[in-house]
Amino acid sequence: MDPSPAHSRALDVVRRLDATYPDAHTSLDHTSPFELLVATVLSAQTTDARVNTVTPELFRRWPDAPSLAGADVAAVEAVVRPLGFQHRRAGQVVALARALVAHFGGAVPGDARSLESLPGVGRKTANVVRGNCFGVPALTVDTHVGRLSRRLAWTDSKDPARVERDVCALLPGVDWTQLSHEMIWHGRAVCHSRDPRCGDCVLADLCPSAGTFA
Repeated sequence: MDPSPAHSRALDVVRRLDATYPDAHTSLDHTSPFELLVATVLSAQTTDARVNTVTPELFRRWPDAPSLAGADVAAVEAVVRPLGFQHRRAGQVVALARALVAHFGGAVPGDARSLESLPGVGRKTANVVRGNCFGVPALTVDTHVGRLSRRLAWTDSKDPARVERDVCALLPGVDWTQLSHEMIWHGRAVCHSRDPRCGDCVLADLCPSAGTFA
């Protein structure tokens, strides 16, 4: 059966993003699944760049789950204070580390169900870790991926779980992890929430929304 026009157009989008952002990757600095998991939890309601300013000291002092599980929460609060909401953030990552020790021997699990059982870890965070650390293609639906998916008419939903299902169903066999990175980079560089640069967009002729924001 020939692919549908929507599928063919979506594949063209993927090819252009691949060519435009061949080096796209997560912006969170990390050297292990544990570090990426903690950094992703900390990134809620702040930027990756800001998280990267505090994680070097955080992981210098508490480099793994057992050490962070035994940390004084007030000490962790002092390190993550620049991110704001330090009491909640510190409590969350210490609880996360304690759960890793209690239920997974201090190691980060690679399956979605186990990851989502951890404090502070939802589908988005689980997909980040699975995709970047365990080689499991997983679409991470952040604000950029959701926005681009709707503008490209890949979905009409604002629910992240529905967006993930719609995009993955449209693009089976695609490296969804890499696609996530490329869409995030394109959202940051060109397809802004306000005043998207449609005139500079490599996807303009494939995007039903191009030119509608003037």
